[in-house]
This record gives sequence, structure tokens and C-alpha cells, in this order.
Amino acid sequence: MVFSSIPFLFFFLPFCLILYYAVPYSWKNGVLLVFSLIFYAWGEPVYILLMLFASGVDFCNGRLMTRFGTTQGRRRFFLCCSVVINLSVLAFFKYADFLIMTFNSIFRTSFAPLGLGLPVGISFFTFQTMSYSIDLYRRKVPVEKNYFTYLTYVSMFPQLVAGPIVRFATVNEELHSRKIKKEEAEKGILRFMQGLFKKVLIANQVGAMWEEIRLLPAVQVSAATAWLGAAAFTLQLYFDFSAYSDMAIGMGWMLGFHFPENFRYPLSSVSVTDFWRRWHISLSTWFRDYVYIPLGGNRKGVARHLRNMLIVWFLTGLWHGAAWNFVLWGLYYGLLLALEKYVWGRWLERLPAIVQHAYTLLIVVFGFVIFVFDDMGALGLYLRSMAACAGNSWWGEEFLWHISNYGAVLFAAVLLAFPVYPWMKRKMSSLGSVGGAALRAVSLAGYVLLFLLTTAFLVNDTYNPFLYFRF
Repeated sequence: MVFSSIPFLFFFLPFCLILYYAVPYSWKNGVLLVFSLIFYAWGEPVYILLMLFASGVDFCNGRLMTRFGTTQGRRRFFLCCSVVINLSVLAFFKYADFLIMTFNSIFRTSFAPLGLGLPVGISFFTFQTMSYSIDLYRRKVPVEKNYFTYLTYVSMFPQLVAGPIVRFATVNEELHSRKIKKEEAEKGILRFMQGLFKKVLIANQVGAMWEEIRLLPAVQVSAATAWLGAAAFTLQLYFDFSAYSDMAIGMGWMLGFHFPENFRYPLSSVSVTDFWRRWHISLSTWFRDYVYIPLGGNRKGVARHLRNMLIVWFLTGLWHGAAWNFVLWGLYYGLLLALEKYVWGRWLERLPAIVQHAYTLLIVVFGFVIFVFDDMGALGLYLRSMAACAGNSWWGEEFLWHISNYGAVLFAAVLLAFPVYPWMKRKMSSLGSVGGAALRAVSLAGYVLLFLLTTAFLVNDTYNPFLYFRF
């Protein structure tokens, strides 16, 4: 089930909230758990068993670690059991076919791929359950003694499929005692609607332009159009993924939970380092806390630091998908971050802000071209098109055609990719009560009109999944 769908918006979510608010507090986790399991089973009922298994493994390991982990060695044993089982399940479903095909290409064998479907959200809930075991081992969280409470944490439908990756420590207290405030519920509704608008009115529309450009023969795509397509995909991915996070955070507020922010206007970054402090924050901090720092971080000399960075970014790329382009994409960023740290970072800081922005956007857009093509031949051909080396020209009429047809949505996307809306809110609020009242009136009218427009788009669309569902 997709958040931006008629069944979810007009049936599942309203019915869930009505029942959730109606029952006594002691029943709220039960209602949330039942709806979360229904949500996950809606499209893939078989794989719900996998999620139950993953949560059961870490719950049992946590209880065993607490009861029998009287020495550090025993605690480490239970932690290793959790990590090995979780990563084995993830590797089997996500990477088995990739490894088989890689083996076939290297050794010229012909082993048949398993053809397993990828369980939705497996990368996200695996990292959540692992973070619980690791934090419990480090004595940073208390053990959860109620399996159904723990399962509610793992399966919570707002963030189950595509994050943010929520750590147990973040919601532990709220799982046991939370207050649902009217003001926060109202904020949650508005945040959810912002995400809905971003997904349907921006991400899906610039995504349509990207698909049109992507399907054109290379010789018919000018270099300018190829770059336009790359920029369109960058905008699509940002608005699509950040929209999901907005909707998840908004629903969390409606339910009395506070999920971490996942995006802070990353396309306004002034360096690659700055970009990764703003993009998919919950994943970046997960790798920082559970991989990078345990490896030694930057504490043991330049060579070890570079090694640690490349390991983390190799794993970050691989986390996104079982294909060589994701590995290349991860190493691409690992190398660039190392160069910023040790070669040109200080020089970059002295440049004008607009040059820093241009440098960062160029790297990010180019990087997402690597990200989107899992066929290395298609990737090479598109990169040649961007350099006008695929039998194409630098400029073509199709560029102006796409600008004229998608100009309005491109303008809106570029504008909203930067913190313009918060700036406008601050300016209006600074005008006092009159400005605040005007802002509320305009915002309310805008939300109503945009919701009606979004509903009209959804009625005509057949399926509009979030891009990160496949990770």
C-alpha cells in the first residue's frame, strides 16, 4: 500500500486514526501493531513472516543478552548472533542473485539466479533491529521485555518501508508512555500533506520528464537535454524520498511519536560533506555510529581514516542495491569526501557561495546518473550523451520542448528544493499579528486547493510507488 494512494488516504489512514484515538491508552500499541501488519501484508503477505522472524531474533537475543550476558564475551556472542543472522537474511534476499551473476561472469559458469523478490523495506527494518541489538550491547538502551511492544517498534507502518531509520532509543519512552497533543497532531496533518503534495505534484511530474528523456535514443538526446534529464531525476529522487519522510514524520506526530528528520534541504549544500549531513540523515548517522566510529573513525592516521571512509561508502552504496552501479556510486562519494577532507576542502571554503553551490550540484547530479542506471552499458551511453560523445549534439530542439512542457513544475521544484518556504514564513511572521493571520489564511486556502488538485491527479494515476521502496 502506498501513502499517496486513494485507498490509503481515504480509507486506511482515517480508519486507523479514528480507532487509535477512540481506544484507551493501553490498547493503542495493539491498534497500531494490527494496522502496521495489515499495511505490510497488503502487498506482500508472505514476507510478513520474514519481518516477524527478524524482530523475533533480535528480541530473543536481547533477552538472552540481558539474562545470561554476565561477561563481555557472552554479550559479544549474543550480539554476533544477531548481526550474523540479520545480515545473512538481508544478503540472501537482496544479494544472492547479484553474487550468482557476478560469479557466472567471472568464471564463465551458468548457475541460474534464484529469482527471489525483494521484500519491501528489508534494508530499513534490518538496520532498525540491528541498531537495537548493538545499542543494547553498548548498554545505551534498556531491554524490551514485551515482544508485541518491540514488534510495534519494528513494524510501525509510517516509517516501515522507506524510513527514516528510527532507533529504539528514539521511541522507547513513547512506546511505553506518550501523549498525543492536539497541536502536534495538527502539525502532523500539515507535514503529511506537504509530503503528499511533494510526491504527487512535484516528484511524479519531474519523474515523467526524466522517463521521457531516458527512453530517447542516445543520438537524439543533445548534451543539454541529457543534463536536463539528470537534473530532473535528481529533483525527482529528492522530492520523492523527502516526501515519504515528511509523511512518515507527520503520521508519527499524529500517533504521538517523534521520528528523526531525514532531510535538511540537501540541494542547497555548499560541499559534498555538507550534502551528506543533509541527505538521508538517518542512514548516514547509522553508518557513522555503527560502522565508521567502531572502525576507528579519523583517530588513527590518514591511511586508516581513508580506509575507513572507503569501507563505509562501499557499504553505503551496496546497501542501496545489488548492482555494480551502486558500489561505484558509493566509492564515488567516498573518494570525493576524502578529497574534500585532505586536498581541496579549505580552498573550497574560500570560494564564493554560489561557486560552492554550483560545484556541489554538479557532483550530486552526476552522481545520481551513476545511481539510476543499473546497466553499466546504459550508464556509459548516457554519460557519453552528457559529454556529446554519443553521436549527438550539444544542443537540440528537444531541450526547449521539455523546458516548455515542464517549465512550471521545474520552476516549482527548484524553488522548493531551497529553504524559500521557511524564509517566507519568517518574513510573514515578522510582520506581527496581521502577517501571521494572513499567513494562516493563505496557507489554509493553499492546502485545500493543493489537496483537491492532488486528489485529482491520484484518481487519474494508476500506480505511483516511492523510489526507495526497492531498497
